[in-house]
Amino acid sequence: MYAIIETGGKQYRVEKGDVIDVELLKINEGNAVEFTNVLFINNGTGVTIGNPNVAQSLVKGELVAQVRGPKEIAFKYKRRKGLRRKIGHRQNYARVKITDIVA
Repeated sequence: MYAIIETGGKQYRVEKGDVIDVELLKINEGNAVEFTNVLFINNGTGVTIGNPNVAQSLVKGELVAQVRGPKEIAFKYKRRKGLRRKIGHRQNYARVKITDIVA
């Protein structure tokens, strides 16, 4: 059984036991989190497609940690102009372990 959820403007395919990195959530580590924007559920025998969300369904998870992603480098350069600009960025993520899919 798997589901497709939406959080932070992105969509994720999740199964029970998966660990995913989502946009930062404003909850503490170890607390439960529920994703109510369930777009699609496949239970092995049939599928349920939401319009836009599947009614009376949610995905339960547990916040494992607040982590930081890899460093991304943006380097701007213009030849013969002396323009060299280096910018770095690290995104903050919430690592969530999926505990249950309620259809």
